[in-house]
Amino acid sequence: MSVLASSPRAVVIAGASGFIGSHLIRRFADDGTDVRTIGRSGPAVWGDTGALARTLDGADALINLAGRSVNCRYTRRTADAIFSSRVDTTEELGRALALCRARGGTPPPVWLNSSTGTIYRHAEDRPQAEDDGDLGTGFSVSVARAWEQALADAPTPGVRKVALRIAIVLGAGSVMTPLSTLARAGLGGRMGPGTQKFSWIHLDDLYRAVVLIAATPSLEGPVNLAAPGVVTNAELMAAVRAQLGIPAGLPTPAWLLDLGGMIIRTEAELVLKSRWAFPRKLLDAGFAFDYPTLGSALHQILPPNRVEAPKPVRAH
Repeated sequence: MSVLASSPRAVVIAGASGFIGSHLIRRFADDGTDVRTIGRSGPAVWGDTGALARTLDGADALINLAGRSVNCRYTRRTADAIFSSRVDTTEELGRALALCRARGGTPPPVWLNSSTGTIYRHAEDRPQAEDDGDLGTGFSVSVARAWEQALADAPTPGVRKVALRIAIVLGAGSVMTPLSTLARAGLGGRMGPGTQKFSWIHLDDLYRAVVLIAATPSLEGPVNLAAPGVVTNAELMAAVRAQLGIPAGLPTPAWLLDLGGMIIRTEAELVLKSRWAFPRKLLDAGFAFDYPTLGSALHQILPPNRVEAPKPVRAH
């Protein structure tokens, strides 16, 4: 087990309607935390900075997860939405925190702002930790850089800021649905070369890491939220097949991924880029993963196919 950390008494979650946010709400509520939300509906909505400031007053932590899904084609319209939904909301939260203090309120002492492990370069040679990782290039990296810069530039003295560089999050649903569907359809082989690294974190470990970070004053700046048990894409697909009891799967070449991405309106980069984020800061802070290996995570997430043993034939 990891170093124990107490859940905050009150937490504000911005962008709470997604896969991660809805899970965090449930887990915090189960732990007795007062959960307040910021989103497109409710008492605190984007664009009403005064309402955001009131919601933040007296909370122990702010967690911002707002951002349009990147599972789409990067057209000018979707690219603008991906960028603005991250940078603009982060900037508004900075203004709300400043307004909370200006009104005589008590803003949360720690601000955990979502970022992404995709900020690092395509890496197959070595892991990318917070202190020695190389930042990459391209649209996704540009968004991540601007996202983190908006957090750093926010005028919030006295508020500890943490950029959560989150790897692919595994849980019931999300990315596991298409991966298991492909495997069951016989297409569960490697994608592209299969050598690209797959950094991931189990949804429950993500929650526990967030709690630890919020309670640990020495953790600030970028923090990688990724399990240490990184695998290649080929190993990922083999593990999914093994968990489902499927012996083999056809590989998907890169050109077909590009073509398929055009048809289903997503980007092949999501599976072809090699992401190798290493959680050095978490490990140094004493965090122990409940799901450090992919096998342990898949065993909890994907129920194996159950094959009944043949019934014995009775002699007459």
